[in-house]
Amino acid sequence: MTVRLPVSGTPVRVDFDPDRTRQRFAEERDRRLKRETLGQFQGLSDVLEVEDVDRYAEPFVRDAVVEDVEVAILGGGFGGLCAGAYLTKQGISDFRIVEQGGDFGGTWYWNRYPGVQCDVESHIYIPLLEETGYIPSKRYADGDEILDHARRIGEHFNLYRAALFQTLVTSTVWLPIKQRWEVRTNRGDVMRARFVVRCNGVINKPQVPRIPGINDFTGKIFHTSRWDYDYTGGNQHGNLDKLRDKRVAIVGTGASGVQAVSYVAASAKELLVVQRTPSTVGARDNRATDPDWAASLEPGWQSARHRNFNGLVNGHDLDEDLVSDNWTRVFPYLNGHALIDVDPSSLPVEDQMALAEIADMQLTLDIHKRIDEIVEDETTAAALKPWYGYLCKRPGFNDGYYPAFNRPSVNLISAPTGVDALTETGIVVAGKTYDVDLVIFATGFETGSSSPSRYGYDVTGRNGQLLSDYFSDGTKTLHGLVTHGFPNFFELGLSQNAYLVNFAYMLDRKAHHVARIINHAVRHEINSIEPDLEAQNAWVSKVQQAAEGYLQYSSTCTPGYYNGQGDVSHAFFQDAYRISEVDFWDQMDTWWDAGTFEGLTLHTLVPANQ
Repeated sequence: MTVRLPVSGTPVRVDFDPDRTRQRFAEERDRRLKRETLGQFQGLSDVLEVEDVDRYAEPFVRDAVVEDVEVAILGGGFGGLCAGAYLTKQGISDFRIVEQGGDFGGTWYWNRYPGVQCDVESHIYIPLLEETGYIPSKRYADGDEILDHARRIGEHFNLYRAALFQTLVTSTVWLPIKQRWEVRTNRGDVMRARFVVRCNGVINKPQVPRIPGINDFTGKIFHTSRWDYDYTGGNQHGNLDKLRDKRVAIVGTGASGVQAVSYVAASAKELLVVQRTPSTVGARDNRATDPDWAASLEPGWQSARHRNFNGLVNGHDLDEDLVSDNWTRVFPYLNGHALIDVDPSSLPVEDQMALAEIADMQLTLDIHKRIDEIVEDETTAAALKPWYGYLCKRPGFNDGYYPAFNRPSVNLISAPTGVDALTETGIVVAGKTYDVDLVIFATGFETGSSSPSRYGYDVTGRNGQLLSDYFSDGTKTLHGLVTHGFPNFFELGLSQNAYLVNFAYMLDRKAHHVARIINHAVRHEINSIEPDLEAQNAWVSKVQQAAEGYLQYSSTCTPGYYNGQGDVSHAFFQDAYRISEVDFWDQMDTWWDAGTFEGLTLHTLVPANQ
């Protein structure tokens, strides 16, 4: 059919009715909204009935560390690794890395469920490839290969000598007289650091739903990030042979559920996939890295590939697509150029917005077609179809998920309002009880809550100000890095900086930027760095204004972590600066090259009244 844009009347070629589709999106959203929003979940560490253990490292005892260091790096995932690597490249080696896990890797240390892979091309997702001389084995690397690379970074930059593993930070307090941060841990460590770089990440605390009867279930329960191969057998690559006689329920169909389902389905006697909201799952098309291509790479290839990818997904008009994946196909498509015969940029703003909405709908309905082509049972296919804007959730890409539902041993259970309860022997969904031996929660990680809730500690800045209180009405930073009243404290997570798809790239760039600022401070004997309040306020306003359009879109979405489970005040992207990442990092380089440190106050002497 043909519809016309509201102002210019430009015809748009579609095979669906946008009004009816918009209505269906709203109906399905309303079915899934829960009054509790974020409160419907609880952190895994808060649920005694579900094990929150490190299955990958033996516990050990060590003496407490009491020392002064230049830098305390909180977190040993890719953010902490990049921070350590870039500080080392700057000639700064006096730092500590505090990490909860038994090794480096962060989310890749914990997420070892079968089928786990990155969803951004390995050659641009995995950081510091050129520096370590490594080329990933395939387009989307498996989790164990990514974890090996985290260790490779640790070895290459001699970071293991600085690491405190199996250690949790309990407090971080600014000492005004000493002009240092005091970092304490659960092992009695006391580190007085000139600078703190927080790299705890945004998906560090696993969560499960608040389900009545969870402590009554007598079978096995675990979260995907705490996968128990002693129970299932096999490894990340499958062969879960100990499930041959087991009835299994996987609760959740986000990224981890989508990846794990086909592996459990191949081994379990019976699999129930409990789905609250369907995912959009496109083709993965994974393949081995071409050795001839790898041999042809010239110095600077990864940064060039980063810039090309980010340019395309952020709307830059480029002649070449070096990565050519789903991301670089989807984002350019969203301006609707394929649906009309004129340049979308020539249209009135209202028409551009209407066209973008139609293109967004089309991408979702393309997933419907894919499902119909793959899934044999019509009822199952209908239940798997997502009804929300394509960018309401992070799109998935997997070639085994939909075919798994053609197995007679696999059943899809729709649960728009979630699981009702657990009993001694099973799981209750929509009033019906299903007996199972194993419940696997593929329910993701806590987002949208306060940082003390997720990280287990607060940050106390000047005059006893708690960061959680200061951020109670919204994040406040300059450039997504530093906050007034919290000197020498740098945030590497998502915090008012540009970000769209590749989280590891964001961590890499922020770590590089922070390392050069710290190096400047060390060389010039600068005691404290923090933003001017006026500059910070201006940056916060700029970020909030840029986010308005996205938050309006997100408010119409089905509940999920992207939109705070329906409460956009806790939306995942609320603190993202919605401009091109290419433009953002160009701005940061221009700011750095100017050498004036505009917006920052740099103290070379201890202020008298602290």
